[in-house]
Amino acid sequence: MGKRMLLGAALLAMVAASPAQAQYWSRSWMTAPLVNRAPPEKHPDLNDRTVRQVVRLSSGGQRIRIRLSNEMSVNPLLVGSVHVALAGENGAIVPGSDHVVTFNQAQGATIPARAPLLSDPIDLAVKPLTRISISIHLPQGAADATVHSYSAATTWTASGDQTGAETLTSPTVIGPRVVISAVEVDNAKRGTAIVTLGDSITDGVRATPDGNRRWPDLLAERLQKAGRKSVGVANAGISANRLLSEADGYNALARFDSDVLAVPGVTHVVILEGVNDLGGAARDKRPMLTPQTVIGAYRQMIARAHDRNIKVILATILPYKGAGYWSAEGDAVRIAVNDWIRTTKEADGFVDLAKAVADPADPSRMAKPYDVGDALHPNDEGFRVMADAFDLRLFK
Repeated sequence: MGKRMLLGAALLAMVAASPAQAQYWSRSWMTAPLVNRAPPEKHPDLNDRTVRQVVRLSSGGQRIRIRLSNEMSVNPLLVGSVHVALAGENGAIVPGSDHVVTFNQAQGATIPARAPLLSDPIDLAVKPLTRISISIHLPQGAADATVHSYSAATTWTASGDQTGAETLTSPTVIGPRVVISAVEVDNAKRGTAIVTLGDSITDGVRATPDGNRRWPDLLAERLQKAGRKSVGVANAGISANRLLSEADGYNALARFDSDVLAVPGVTHVVILEGVNDLGGAARDKRPMLTPQTVIGAYRQMIARAHDRNIKVILATILPYKGAGYWSAEGDAVRIAVNDWIRTTKEADGFVDLAKAVADPADPSRMAKPYDVGDALHPNDEGFRVMADAFDLRLFK
């Protein structure tokens, strides 16, 4: 009798555990949390307003969950109603697709200072490259909201709680992403997340707004066309970010744990960082970094990723001759670092993005068809060429 009771208890434990074991969450979309550095008078008024934001997922899933962020804020954040739906056009949602989002089985929540908040699983099946709309009501506003300064997308706000409205009444448009930081998908089989760690070139500065034309967006499209349905691309780019010193956002070494290693389902990281370190040193008349210093930063990230069985793909630093902070000294470091990236066996692979966009007649300069006009940032065609430069076998 005792053995039967023990066997029954074991079976019940297995049944109870099975739902949790079946959850294979992987990140399908992300934006890196930032402090809002705009002057207080330029912060959007979010008091008793609904914020609606549209994101395009990369991989699909049977369910989703949303990650909100108060990580860069020193005060708790009161979140009211939150809804998610399939996105229509111009801030509208697809009729009949609206879902109420709960947190710990309750509507609304208070997010502690410096903390994120994961939603409960949402029974919204999504295909790869689906656009979803996330609407958040902030009853008391968010004076020091965690944001992502550059979004390449439209964010709408409207008065009161309009989270479930198909179309917002009298909306206004603001620039940054607000409070949201990630969307994750759940599948019966384990998915894959590729994190792209970088600066404004990865963040997609100067890409067509609302067009999903950044190179990580286009890489996600290539993977889906190749049948890699469970592979997501999570964009951890931050405009003005650097490898080793502070600009906008923590430097790459400082944020590597939170923005790469802690990402659910991450198996690969693509690193495209360094041009702001070189250009910033020249512009600010600081000592120029040596190739060994830049390479040392890459080696630190390689070691930390490999400790978690995450593969590292290094990207060569793009040419920037003609940009306001270019210098011959900085370019010499860039060339030396790129030579190391192309030959090292310490990483798990590389992609020659510098060669993909360089002017053949002057490889230190970006080719005009790919240059948005500042000799630093690619245009939509440049982003396409960058995405096309990846050998998709790197992500197996």
